[in-house]
Amino acid sequence: MSWLSKEEGFSHIDKLSHERTPFLFITSFEQDKIFAKPLDKLDDDIFYKLEDWRNYPVKKRTKDFTFSKFPVDFNTYKQALNEVLEEIRSGNTYLLNLTFRTPVESSLTLKEIFTYARAKFKLYFKDEFICFSPERFVEIEENTIATYPMKGTIDAHLPHAKESILADEKEMAEHIMIVDLMRNDLGIIGSDVKVEKFRYIEKIKAGEKELLQVSSKITATLPVDWRDNVGTLLSQILPAGSISGTPKKSTLNIINHVEDFERGFYTGVFGIFDGESLRSGVMIRFIEKENDKFFYKSGGGITIDSDARSEYEELIDKIYLPLS
Repeated sequence: MSWLSKEEGFSHIDKLSHERTPFLFITSFEQDKIFAKPLDKLDDDIFYKLEDWRNYPVKKRTKDFTFSKFPVDFNTYKQALNEVLEEIRSGNTYLLNLTFRTPVESSLTLKEIFTYARAKFKLYFKDEFICFSPERFVEIEENTIATYPMKGTIDAHLPHAKESILADEKEMAEHIMIVDLMRNDLGIIGSDVKVEKFRYIEKIKAGEKELLQVSSKITATLPVDWRDNVGTLLSQILPAGSISGTPKKSTLNIINHVEDFERGFYTGVFGIFDGESLRSGVMIRFIEKENDKFFYKSGGGITIDSDARSEYEELIDKIYLPLS
């Protein structure tokens, strides 16, 4: 597979959008690998779902499955978290999304996991990786762009879970930082930036658990010619703030130093431009295949108030298959 470089990739996306050609795009976390191809020329081993936009038939799971995870040990996680906290105390970041790579095993193939998984945003790419993400990145309808950052997670079955997550000061601070970051990002490419909904609750299925996640909706107005340069627009707001942190530039440098693996396409973005509108998702809930072994990448936002044990448990909670 020959991926396009950052400059080539965004330029190619600009060309396709200028021609009003419907296409799928995929960007890695650092945008050093970009895929963009017209929908009518997609290979037959690439499948996508963005809400009700999809290119594969719906199937129900008909067999039992196994799924095991082997996460990093707590001391290793705590050491990385302490490095992040030291950077926060030094003023180099205020919020950083710390992630790890976890070996997992399943009796299902990547394609089967993709097919059976329940999620708003799903991608299967050539038996190399899949994501089944609950998180939008941006959507564009007419001249309005909207983004929906997710920050804050709690087990839905805990007593007073909704009230607890909304009252949690650490979670509130984290969410406010991401909303501010995304407001600033949309302000780079649009005008009349608004927070239309602040900290609303969505329920998602996380394997055996149900989780509550806290989201906000932020909108802006784009120039009327935005369809001529979709690649340029994306290049100005990537990577997604919800899975990097703030301030973005220095936080990305810390992520590269602290994390012991390359994110690759994990926490990148994929989307569809249909000639008129655009939908995209953040590539979280992500499994990649390497030498016939599966690796699941997950993490969470770290602030000065983060507790190592609860952040570690959140990382593990996010390693799941959302299968019915």
